[in-house]
Amino acid sequence: MEKADIKSMSLLELTDFVTHLGEKGFRGKQLYQWMHEKLSPSIDDMTNLPAGFREKLKEECIYTLLRQKDVQVSKDGTKKYLFLLQDGNAVESVLMRYKFGNSLCISSQAGCRMGCRFCASTLEGLVRNLTPSEMLEQVYQITRDTGERVSHVVVMGTGEPLDNFDNLLRFIELLTGEGGQNLSQRNVTVSTCGLVPKIRELAEKKLQITLALSLHAPNQEKRRELMPVANKYELSSVIDACKTYVELTGRRITFEYSLVAGANDSPEDAKELADLIKGINCHVNLIPVNPIKERNYKRPKGEAVQGFKNKLEKYGINVTIRREMGQDIDGACGQLRKKYMERQG
Repeated sequence: MEKADIKSMSLLELTDFVTHLGEKGFRGKQLYQWMHEKLSPSIDDMTNLPAGFREKLKEECIYTLLRQKDVQVSKDGTKKYLFLLQDGNAVESVLMRYKFGNSLCISSQAGCRMGCRFCASTLEGLVRNLTPSEMLEQVYQITRDTGERVSHVVVMGTGEPLDNFDNLLRFIELLTGEGGQNLSQRNVTVSTCGLVPKIRELAEKKLQITLALSLHAPNQEKRRELMPVANKYELSSVIDACKTYVELTGRRITFEYSLVAGANDSPEDAKELADLIKGINCHVNLIPVNPIKERNYKRPKGEAVQGFKNKLEKYGINVTIRREMGQDIDGACGQLRKKYMERQG
């Protein structure tokens, strides 16, 4: 029989579970607090639970923990972690320190099947989805490691979060609900390459998270060259879904735009992009591309990036250039995991 993943359970599910094990219902709340508030690294540490109950939990349950395999520390304070899952798969997470607090970028899948041309995460394809507990443990492990609270979580590491939809929703529920880390939904950002039905489904949930769309091109033709998902979803339908998200949630949407020299960074591209998103409550995040050896994409020069930004601002678009962090380590998404998997192979 498959063991129960208790760290992925809601408080109600956990209460039902412990009563089925023959314990009083209040033990569920105690267990929940140990996992999600006190971030206990083991069942043995849960000292106000009876010893017999703890032994029963160890027999009947999976207690998800990640093993820190590697950590790279940048001179700017950014830390990139490589974690091993209990089945031997690897995921990576990045801690970035800002004046407003610690922001953590986590992975939602082991690998990715979306195939975006400039991304190292997708080169080996999708291995599997992460469970809610495996997503949470990235937050918990780094909190334990640093002794510092994480104030913002960005689901923008390896994987397409909306391709792991149900587990993503449970992760958000556990991270932002009472009795755990109690993070504000407004401090959670979820990135997507543009899975139209899932964007619409997420909009219907009316969560107060920020949705970030990986746009990366001002028209369908250029987007198809950079992002295979564009072969399934027309850009017009992606933009319509984003408008629906803004309307139903009242939240401003972020458009992520990786600038690739000679591919999508011309003044004409800026004009076309502005026309595409004009009138949407949005913010554009310009990202000079991180080159990876498997592709020949080049990063634009600084003046070209600034020129693109100036053009968008001239057209009335709210835009920033992403602050470069972790450039002296394996900063691009998927690089650290890929190196590890190559060594294993």
